[in-house]
Amino acid sequence: MHKVIIIGSGCAGLTAAVYTARADLKPIVLDGYEPGGQLALTTEVENFPGFTDGILGPDLIERTRKQAERFGAQFHAGAVTSVDLSKRPFTITTGKQVYETDTLIIASGASARTLGLESEKLLLGHGVSTCATCDGAFFRNREIVVVGGGDTAMEEATFLTRFASRVTLIHRRNEFRASKIMLDRARANEKIVFKTPYAIEEVEDVSKKAVDSVVVRHQETKQLEKISADGVFVAIGHDPNTKIFKGKIDMDENGYIITHHGSKTNIEGVFAAGDVQDHHYRQAVTAAGSGCMAAIDAERFLAEHS
Repeated sequence: MHKVIIIGSGCAGLTAAVYTARADLKPIVLDGYEPGGQLALTTEVENFPGFTDGILGPDLIERTRKQAERFGAQFHAGAVTSVDLSKRPFTITTGKQVYETDTLIIASGASARTLGLESEKLLLGHGVSTCATCDGAFFRNREIVVVGGGDTAMEEATFLTRFASRVTLIHRRNEFRASKIMLDRARANEKIVFKTPYAIEEVEDVSKKAVDSVVVRHQETKQLEKISADGVFVAIGHDPNTKIFKGKIDMDENGYIITHHGSKTNIEGVFAAGDVQDHHYRQAVTAAGSGCMAAIDAERFLAEHS
C-alpha cells in the first residue's frame, strides 16, 4: 500500500515527486511511455527560471529526478496498462506489477502530433520543433516553415514572425480549420507566406543533423518542390495521454482531464497536473507549478482522511 503514486515523469510528475517526497509521503513515480516527457526530446531550454545560460531539456529532467530521489521518491520503469479508480485504495497496473495507493497524481502529459516522417523524427530538436514559444528565439532572422491549418498553426506562425525573416505556412488543404479572426490576423502579417494545398514529403538534411530545406508535394498536381528553411514547426495539435482513463474520470471532448479548485478531479483522491489537463499554456514552468499544486492537494487530502 502506497500513500502517493505519480503517473508520469515529466516536469509536472517530477515536481510532484519532489514535494510529496519532502512531505515524507514516499511517492512511487511510474515513468510512463515517454520517460522525462516532452522535455526529454528538447535541446536548449532558455525560459525556465534560474538558468541564466539555459539548460538542455534532458539535463533539467535528470536534475529534478535526482532532487526527488534525494528526498526518497522511488522511480519504477514501465507504462501503466490499466487503472481502477472506482474505490480507494486505487489500483494501478503496469504489465505484471500491481500497485495500490491512497492517492493518485496523473501527470502523464500530452504528445505532440507529428507528420510521421522519419526525417522529422531524426531532426526533432535539431531544427524541427513542436513548440514556438519554447524554440522561436533560436531562429532570429531565419526562414521558418510552420505546418498546420488550425488556430494553433496561425498563432504559432504569427508569434514566430517576431524572430523569423519569413514564415511559410504549409497546409494540405486550401481551406483552414482556424477561426476567421486568427486566419485574418495571419493573412495580414506581411512576413507570413501561405502555401496550399501542399504536404511535406521530407525534411532535409538529416546527414547534417540540421534543417536546411523541406520537400513539399502539391496535393492535386503531385508536383514536388523544395523550400529553403532553417526550422520546421509542426503545429497540428497535441493528444493527451489519457486513453487508459477513458470512462473512468471526467474529461473534455479532446480527452484532457478536467480539474477544479487547483488539481482536483471529479474523483476524491485523484489529482491531475501538467499537459494532461492543460491544453492552453503547455510550458515546462506551468507544468512544474501544477505538479506542486497536485502534491500539496494530495498531502492535504491524506491529512484529512488519515
